[in-house]
Amino acid sequence: MRIRKILLLLLLLVLLIGGFAAYKIIGPATRKPADGFLYIPTGSTMADVKRLLVEQKVVSSTYWFSLTARAVGYDRVKPGKYAVPSGTSMLTLVRKLNNGRQSPVEFVITKLRTKESLAGKVGRQFECDSLAFINFINSPDSLSRFNLDTNTVMAAVMPYNYELKWTTTPGHIMEQFEAAYKRFWTDERKAKATDQGLSPMQVMILASIVEEESNDAEDRLKIASTYINRYKKGMLLQADPTVKFALKDFALRRILFGHLKAVSPYNTYLNKGLPPGPICTPSQQAIESVLNAPKTEYIYFVASAKFDGSHIFTTNYEDHMKYAREFQAELTRRQNARKNAP
Repeated sequence: MRIRKILLLLLLLVLLIGGFAAYKIIGPATRKPADGFLYIPTGSTMADVKRLLVEQKVVSSTYWFSLTARAVGYDRVKPGKYAVPSGTSMLTLVRKLNNGRQSPVEFVITKLRTKESLAGKVGRQFECDSLAFINFINSPDSLSRFNLDTNTVMAAVMPYNYELKWTTTPGHIMEQFEAAYKRFWTDERKAKATDQGLSPMQVMILASIVEEESNDAEDRLKIASTYINRYKKGMLLQADPTVKFALKDFALRRILFGHLKAVSPYNTYLNKGLPPGPICTPSQQAIESVLNAPKTEYIYFVASAKFDGSHIFTTNYEDHMKYAREFQAELTRRQNARKNAP
């Protein structure tokens, strides 16, 4: 009788221990990291993973993690970005890491003006830092396989949403940009570019100027037409946004004569033709504005003195200067009013 009681107690003890262990392995066992993700860098060892789990306060101790890892056979670390919701079981966590089920990085490209701003964005969202990326896109050797150079590289950065792994390399990021660029340039769009007398790259460069000139869809078509007319006539484009780009001063509200002397291949007041590369990553609407620019006789345009975002387009210099003076006078009046405001 006594032996039976002892056996029952032992069985109960085994069941309690087993239940406790099961709870630790399949029950809620983790806390959510600061931004909801566990980042495991390339080259990490199992010891590094355990250290990261504790440092990021996902677990307070790695005892049960180690036990579960041995049971599952997790012995090969797969770097990446892993979502770890609060209350994730140890078994679920270990299986996710063992299978390499990374969470993709949603990399959204909107308007970017410089390679440095793109590199900074990459550095904030991927394992590779901004320096590694800027070095890649500043290297002619790296860009040659994409048929790009250090001036045209930003033309390939299409304004899309990209899903990439956190561990992706600068080269792989550029491969995704190149793939998106090639998908965009369908035979139909290439035919439209040819009809405008431009190559796809020239369209991208001109679209970047149009992007900076106006947000109005109708005006963009006319602006594109005006610049195409000037380009075909061999005239200087004289695009103010290219001066801002040359000076790297994008907050300039008024372009003065001194600004027009900025020595740069991007300054279209000094250099004929298009700049050697885009001055921003143009939106699809701006690109389509160039591809679908109407045939006009416009040679000049200036912002309206109404300051409503619209532009006035003209075919002769005299009318253009009349509207330009009106705009400058109104701009001066408004600036003086701001200065004298209490």
